Amino acid sequence: MARLPLPPELLARSFTAADADRAGVTRKRTRRPDVYVPSRGIRVPAALASAPADALHAFSALDDESTITHHSGGRFWGMGLPAWLQEDWRIHVARERDSSKPRRRNVVGHRLTFLPGEVVVVDGLRVTSPARTWLDLAAVLNPDELVAAGDSIVVAHGPEFPVPRTALATPAELERMVAAHPGMRGVRTARAALSDIRIGADSPQETQMRLILCRSSLGEPVLNHIIRNTWGQPCVWPDAAYPDSRIALQYDGAHHAEAHQQQLDLRRRAMTEALGWKEVRVFKEDLDEERPFVVEKVRAALNRKGPGRTYTWGPEPSGFGAPSVRSRSG
Repeated sequence: MARLPLPPELLARSFTAADADRAGVTRKRTRRPDVYVPSRGIRVPAALASAPADALHAFSALDDESTITHHSGGRFWGMGLPAWLQEDWRIHVARERDSSKPRRRNVVGHRLTFLPGEVVVVDGLRVTSPARTWLDLAAVLNPDELVAAGDSIVVAHGPEFPVPRTALATPAELERMVAAHPGMRGVRTARAALSDIRIGADSPQETQMRLILCRSSLGEPVLNHIIRNTWGQPCVWPDAAYPDSRIALQYDGAHHAEAHQQQLDLRRRAMTEALGWKEVRVFKEDLDEERPFVVEKVRAALNRKGPGRTYTWGPEPSGFGAPSVRSRSG
């Protein structure tokens, strides 16, 4: 016999066993294969298991105090978390320090002190604010990882960008958060990270690229720079740039291997060079190892001499190749 469908209000997001009772759904029905049971009293429709906000909702609905924190909050806010932390799918839930610590399967419980404004409710989900989430992560991340997480919170793009973006928090708000918790675990790491956080990096890899370059003899590249045409219209939005030398840096992640994205990348590169700039494509492999190759790539571009030649290093759209030099007409 076909299973009865769940009512719409239970399909929209995770729910508690009490929610199911109120909707007239039996406990047996909530244990069927189309419902995931991550912890006692928590039910997640299978279709939502990978959607952070929807899957987390029931955990903060357990009582009036439970708050989503740490990297669970980071997932909700879409923060740039390191790969090792993204693989940890345990849910972090906190209550006030004078309450009992949450204890249940797949849950990491905390007892924390929250100041006014550090817990917010978004579409029924009780979660720490972006700035407080970032500070809590300081207890488990190293300084560079925390800088990447901070960059992902403060990142903003103005109306001239293809996709304008509003920051979740400002650098000043992060500074105030650190100052408000001088004895908190990880606060020293947070203080060390503050001075390296910048507005404009869209991914942890872009942050890593920037930190590598600014710690080399090449100096720090500029974020949120726009390359304009003769009439002042925005044309190209590099991930980072050395405007004085007209060098545009573009970090190409895994999705740049897709055929459609490759065509967009070729068009972007042609436009960049037509405007008199040199594009340097940076790949994950260029950021690895003790002496990241991105430094040599950028140094070669900055030191290039003579017009009419385009230098290409690293993986081409068709695969991985040896360093090459390509000539172009004009």
